[in-house]
Amino acid sequence: MHYLKPHWLLILAVMVFQFAQSMASLSLPTLNADIINNGVAKGDTGYILSVGGQMLLISLGQVAAAIVATYFGSRLAMTVGAEIRGAVFAQVGRFSERDVNTFGTPSLITRSTNDVLQVQMLVLTGSTMLLSAPILAVGGVVTALGLDLNLSIIMAVSVPVLLVIIGFLLAKMIPMFRLMQVRIDRINQVLREQLTGVRVVRAFVREKTETARFDQANTEVTETALRSGRLMAFMFPSVMIVLNFSSIAVLWLGSYRVDSGAMQIGTVMAFLQYLMQILMAVMMSMFMAMMIPRAAVCADRITEVMATEPSVQPAAVAVVSNTHEGSIEFDDVTFAYPGAEKAVIAGMSFKIQPGTTTAIIGPTGSGKTTLINLMARLVDPTIGRVLIDGVDLKQLDSDDLWSKVGLIPQKAYLFSGTIADTLRYGRAEATDDELWQALEIAQAADFVRALPEGLAAPVVQGGTNFSGGQRQRLAIARALVKRPEVLIFDDSFSALDLSTDARLRQALAQKASNVTKVIVGQRIASIKHADQIIVCQDAHIAGLGTHAELLASNAIYQEIVASQLTAEEAA
Repeated sequence: MHYLKPHWLLILAVMVFQFAQSMASLSLPTLNADIINNGVAKGDTGYILSVGGQMLLISLGQVAAAIVATYFGSRLAMTVGAEIRGAVFAQVGRFSERDVNTFGTPSLITRSTNDVLQVQMLVLTGSTMLLSAPILAVGGVVTALGLDLNLSIIMAVSVPVLLVIIGFLLAKMIPMFRLMQVRIDRINQVLREQLTGVRVVRAFVREKTETARFDQANTEVTETALRSGRLMAFMFPSVMIVLNFSSIAVLWLGSYRVDSGAMQIGTVMAFLQYLMQILMAVMMSMFMAMMIPRAAVCADRITEVMATEPSVQPAAVAVVSNTHEGSIEFDDVTFAYPGAEKAVIAGMSFKIQPGTTTAIIGPTGSGKTTLINLMARLVDPTIGRVLIDGVDLKQLDSDDLWSKVGLIPQKAYLFSGTIADTLRYGRAEATDDELWQALEIAQAADFVRALPEGLAAPVVQGGTNFSGGQRQRLAIARALVKRPEVLIFDDSFSALDLSTDARLRQALAQKASNVTKVIVGQRIASIKHADQIIVCQDAHIAGLGTHAELLASNAIYQEIVASQLTAEEAA
């Protein structure tokens, strides 16, 4: 209803033209009876032409009203559907990574596409049937009763029978609609996993296993669709049986009435037409009733997304920082996922000075990724504060924060377009010279120049037409184009060879010396030249200092170094 209210003019237009169409439909059987009774029966050609002309004009008006009503109804449905999709997209855009994982990416895709489509179809169907069905039903009943009370007994029997049949079928179909949406989520999940992980599937020779998993999900969807389809297929023959038996009954009883002189043939035909209109109106109402539960399930799923408060909320009164240095401070920060028994990080406090390089290292599960997620405010701390340039991130304006921070994830993702489009994702107004400068620092200029199209070279979705190392360097260049105060590298050098890694770090030190750099890494060679190194262990800071300081005093760091470097390399 929230999305329908702004479009009350369209709704009013649909109602007006639907009313006109319905009234035209109700008038035609009576005119048809007049032609038969007073024209055909009496051989009055003039009367036939006169009333026939009226019927023709009314029919044309009915068609015109139906077309206009359908046009406005379609426009209403498409507009509402677009607005709902936009609202869902905007809401998901506010979600943190944790919020997205709560629903699951496949489910969010289904909710913003298939679920919205079902709601959209209900609006479209409702705008064409919701008003005309009750008008035809009530108007048909009143008019039929006025024609002959005795024949109305047939109507009093057939309508309830039709309602019982359709009501029974709907009661069986509603649970299937809800199950169908769940199973569509499942097949989307399986398909997404297989497409994303196709290389892993082939590397482990799991094609048969994955095919079987998809077949199972596909079979479940098919079975549910077939069960609801069988019930729907049974519905229409049932309705036709009721309609045909009702027609036979009207003609049979009507013939006796005509034979006795109590009715005229035209009146019998008009009554038959009104009965058909009533039964068709009931069927339309039941069709609407069939769509409503499915759309209601989808609407509930959409509402669930819209009603979810993002775990990372913008500041009530946002602060815009006047300082542009790039300092970072963790003040007794603890983070734990809701319901988790143990915190991912606990009581961490440290400072990162502007323009310095800070490396974060530690075993898997020690909280490294969580640290950088907190710096970029992808999550909020459970306890404590994270500050950039002396301002708590919870109070900092979101746009101001993201103008300060450039994040290069471990798995680089590139959007489709050209290399220039990819790089300008960081800053749309960047010049070609600035793009090449960023590529030079990121050690990507050579392979881009080697491409025939250069900056205009195409990038497919995900950047899969480039190697892992090339994608990573393009992602780094994209972040550099943005000109952030803080560059966060989430193990971003892992796809680079040691030589490229060294040249990249040297270029960053020379040409981005004023930028604060935070590097999460596993290779000692990538981090040993950092101004300070944070060693994470069991959700705590197990060591903090330079490479030399930690090598001399920290057992955990010593163990990591020993596993990778010789004594000469470590020094």
